[in-house]
Amino acid sequence: MSRNIAVIVGSLRKESFSRKLANALIPLARPALDLKLIEIGDLELYNEDTEKNPTRAWTAFRDAVRPVNAVLFVTPEYNRSVPGCLKNAVDVGSRPYGSSVWSGKPAAIISNSPGAIGGFGANHHLRQSLVFLDMPVMQQPEAYISGSNKLVDDDGKIIEDSKREFLTKFMQSFGDWIEDTAMA
Repeated sequence: MSRNIAVIVGSLRKESFSRKLANALIPLARPALDLKLIEIGDLELYNEDTEKNPTRAWTAFRDAVRPVNAVLFVTPEYNRSVPGCLKNAVDVGSRPYGSSVWSGKPAAIISNSPGAIGGFGANHHLRQSLVFLDMPVMQQPEAYISGSNKLVDDDGKIIEDSKREFLTKFMQSFGDWIEDTAMA
């Protein structure tokens, strides 16, 4: 059975390393997982004053996330944390209070960076927010992808065999973990 998975990319840049990585994951996840990128670039900054009359972008985003089986976050690290656009998307999806689109949805995180640490800080900051939002987050394997500036070729394929194999196993583990979480 194929599971519908929302992919939230924590970078707005059209040619971002995170976006390239997210797109390269789509064929690696099939047929068990059907990955669909949900855009966050049009989301206005969360402001509770707007909640009585939510913006069209907020409503569309919430409606896109609500029916999925799980969420995969693919994010770079900005200043040892998550990019502001990603935190904003998490906040928009968590409101209004008591109506979070995130609650109970299994999640996984792949952080990445051109540097050697692979976005470790962003990964762990995001985990902290997701756990608070009642999203069970896959614990193992963890994915901190270094060298993301040289990860994907012009055809959208992951260049290094070892990283492609790791990410294929990561996606398989995520699929298995979603099934286990759904049965619990």
